[in-house]
This record gives sequence, structure tokens and C-alpha cells, in this order.
Amino acid sequence: MSLQIRKVPIARPSLDEAEAEAARRAILSGWITQGPEVAAFEAEFAAYVGAPHACAVSNCTTALHLALHCLGVKPGDEVITVSHSYIATANAILHCGATPVFVDIDPASYNLDPSLLEAAITPRTRAILPVHQVGLPCDLPAILEIANRHQLPVVEDAACAIGSALHVGEQWQKIGRPHGLVACFSFHPRKVLTTGDGGMLTTADPELDRRFRLLRQHAMSIPDTVRHDANQVLFESYPEVGYNYRMTDIQAAVGRVQLSKLTAMLERRTRLANRYQAALAHLPGLQPPTAGRHQQPNHQSFPVWVTPEFPLGRDALMQALLERGVSTRRGIMNAHQEPAYAKCGHGPLPHSEAARDQVVLLPLFDGLDLTDQDHVIACLMEIAAGAGGTS
Repeated sequence: MSLQIRKVPIARPSLDEAEAEAARRAILSGWITQGPEVAAFEAEFAAYVGAPHACAVSNCTTALHLALHCLGVKPGDEVITVSHSYIATANAILHCGATPVFVDIDPASYNLDPSLLEAAITPRTRAILPVHQVGLPCDLPAILEIANRHQLPVVEDAACAIGSALHVGEQWQKIGRPHGLVACFSFHPRKVLTTGDGGMLTTADPELDRRFRLLRQHAMSIPDTVRHDANQVLFESYPEVGYNYRMTDIQAAVGRVQLSKLTAMLERRTRLANRYQAALAHLPGLQPPTAGRHQQPNHQSFPVWVTPEFPLGRDALMQALLERGVSTRRGIMNAHQEPAYAKCGHGPLPHSEAARDQVVLLPLFDGLDLTDQDHVIACLMEIAAGAGGTS
């Protein structure tokens, strides 16, 4: 009889009875779509990241689209971003009818290389959309310096970056403050904080926040919450075309519990990441992520670059790990290498393409047991030593 192989997933959302009870509370309240729980989640989220305004929406893709739309991005415009991101980043630009202009990444950070940014700016450039990839903060000070010189707004794709921070001046500041004009977050199950799905826009601009709130609900002139509490009959109007980008109160109730646990979740993720870092220091050919001294990642994922020094290529390593019960994922995708973007022109993107093909994401999530992580590390050492077969 064959021995059972230990199974280690790439990720698992951290949810328990507290989130289940919060969802139950919202369900039994009778108000289950955008309502008081959403308003409370927005206030608590804004306080956590240090933003004057936070607006909840249905997911991060709608957040990105809403941000670009409200900045006036339209057909004929260009938005500078990276191809090396989940396809939603580029899709949000296309949803506005604009053209994504892809800039290559810095392979050390997996983020937009600021040294390539200025050369990509043209008279048609309407905005810059950097990504805080896998929770590693991008070089916002350098990006903002260039953007400000050219009077271009910066929209941060912070889908993976809740809890990440930058050292600005004399203090640490959380991603989402925001440092650009708008920051957009995701609450997908693969993210550190999840509501099942959902998104958030943060901004310091009260007029932008007002526009987000109007357009997320079909541009309805009177929100449901106002009409519900009114002591006279009110009739709404729809002065422009909006969207159905609302978050439900069920999701928001779960998000509030998740937010209350976030500090502890980040501490556990940091401990797990540090254990990987220590182990990989003894494995030539596996290059862990590096954060600068001014960057504090949330360890949403743990990317490892497989270099020629390692005895197996990236794909063979992933297969060998899978045979030992360890789930992994390839490096972050590139939009320009997908069929949907086959006709989208771009310059050379060698680091983006290498990152997709040579990086593997190892299991890392809040509930990862240390014995499971030890199993992952032991498998890496066994494979590096050239052992064959399964354990």
C-alpha cells in the first residue's frame, strides 16, 4: 500500500467562525446589499491605511476602471503600466477605450522600472498605473517625481498590497494612503484580506470620492441609505450613465472582521517569509524576493527566481514539487503574451518575460502550518540534491 503524500496548497483564505457570524449578522439584519456594513468597512479601512476617503466596490477590476474613468481616460488616450500583472490591470485600461503602454519591470522588485518610465510618456499619455506586485511596494517616490513633472495622475494598482508600507520621510506609511491620486485594492480569496471578492478605492480627493460613490450605483442621485432614513418621500434621478459596482453588506461584514485580524495575519506571514529566506540562503539557484530598506512587503505571495545554477528548470521544479504534494504557481503572467493582447504593440520586455518563465510562487498563507512549510523546504533541498522519485 502506497504511503499518503502530504498535500500543501499554494494558498488558503484565513476565515473562521468570526467571519461566519459577521455574515450571519448581515444576512439577518435585512439589509444585505450596499448599506451600513459597507459604510463601516469603508471608514475602518480608510483609518487603517491613513486615507481621507475609501469607497467599496465589487472587485479591484471595477475599482481600476472607475478610477481611470473618473480621471477622464477615454479612447485615443494612453495609460502607462506594466504587462507583468494579472490581466485585469491592462483590461481596465481597455475598458476605457484607451491603450495600455507597457513598461518593463525591475527584476529585483517585479515592479515597474522607473528608469524606463519617462521614455514611454507621449502627448497622448493620460495616466500612469504602477502595480505593487505580490505585495512588494513599487518605487513610488521615483514614479511620482516623474509623474508630477509631467502633470500626470498616478493610480496605484494595490490589489495585492493591503498592509504593505513605504518609508517616506521619517515614517512608515501604508500603501493606500494613497501616495498617488488613487489606490485600488482587491479582496479576492488569494489576497491577504478577503471578502470572497470585492475592492476598494482610496483617495485624498473629496470630489473623486464623490464621483466614485455616484457612479458605483448607476449614478443614482439619492443613495438607498439616504432614502431609507428620509422622513419624506424622495424620488431619485439618473443624470448620467453609471455602473453596478456595489459591494454587499455581507461582504463588508466579513471584511471588517478580516481587517481586525490583519496585523496578526501580517506578522505570521512575515515569520513564514523569513523562514523561507533563511532556508533559501543555503540553496544556490533559488533567488528569493528582495525588498529595499524603504519597502515593507505584506508577503501576499513568495516568488522565487529559478536561476541556471539550480539543477532543474522552473517547470521541472514545479512538477517535482507537485509529485511531492506541494502546489506552486508560475510567475506572474504578462498581458502582452496572452491572445487577447496579440494585436497590442509594445517594446522589448525582457525582464517581464523572464519573470513569467523563471519564477515560481511557493506556498505562503496565514494558516500555513510550520510542519507543512518544513515539508516544502525539505522537498526543495531534496530536489536540489538531485534525488528522484516521490517522498
